[in-house]
Amino acid sequence: MDAQIERQSMGSSPPTHRRSRKRRLANGALAALILWAALAYLALPMFWRHEDRKEFVDRPMVTRTSADIPGDPINIGIVGSEREIVCAFNAAGWSAANPVTLETSLRIIGSVALRRPYPAAPVSPLYYDGRQEDLAFEKADGGSADRRHHIRVWRALAAGDERRAVWLGSASFDRGVGLSRYTLQVTHHIAPDIDAERDYVAVQLERVGMVESLYEIAGVGPTLAGRNGGGDRYFTDGEALVAVLAPECRERSNKAPARPGKPWQRRFKDAIWSALRGAMRSAM
Repeated sequence: MDAQIERQSMGSSPPTHRRSRKRRLANGALAALILWAALAYLALPMFWRHEDRKEFVDRPMVTRTSADIPGDPINIGIVGSEREIVCAFNAAGWSAANPVTLETSLRIIGSVALRRPYPAAPVSPLYYDGRQEDLAFEKADGGSADRRHHIRVWRALAAGDERRAVWLGSASFDRGVGLSRYTLQVTHHIAPDIDAERDYVAVQLERVGMVESLYEIAGVGPTLAGRNGGGDRYFTDGEALVAVLAPECRERSNKAPARPGKPWQRRFKDAIWSALRGAMRSAM
């Protein structure tokens, strides 16, 4: 009889180990919630944020097409006069793009169709702050105008912190000719890794000794699946790389430009983005 009562008593309340397991699960869920909140609202935003130069704060960092469609992001800046910019790109073997006319349009069609070089082929206009690009340069990659490195540049400030003109630009790599996914117009399609082209432009100018220093500013922001004005996908860490040109187009004897060190938060963010960048390249 006593044994039966004891068994009934044991069956009427959950075992101690079961209550302990529920408590551990609840504590684990609470800890996971606290960790997520700390990462999402404290740590990770700090990794993606950095102090910006005052002349670039609150500036739009995306160009627009003639149809007012968001175009290529601003991913590069240049400090120097127009003469210094032209000199630097010429020294690096880049050509100024011809204006878009009927003649140049026919020439670029012939270049692509017949696989003939056209190193100064025109680029379609883009607009920043309501203005078409002031300068455009390109460097052919192959025997025709369908593949090329190119950059458009807009004068943004008459004088920045360096007391020299500041220009903002958009650099990308044209990998082929096709139809715009938005308007069906004939256009170049860009390679999705626009950070690679941003870095390529900087390296090109560095190699000829035309860069005095480099620093980064906040651009369009981290983007994994952006679309430009032709509907082409792109991804970027969201930074714009600013090249301060050597004054008066004087080649520097020491070709390694000065570059400020990055705080640990930025280095950590760059490590995360480097892994994402590899995955995005494989996916696209």
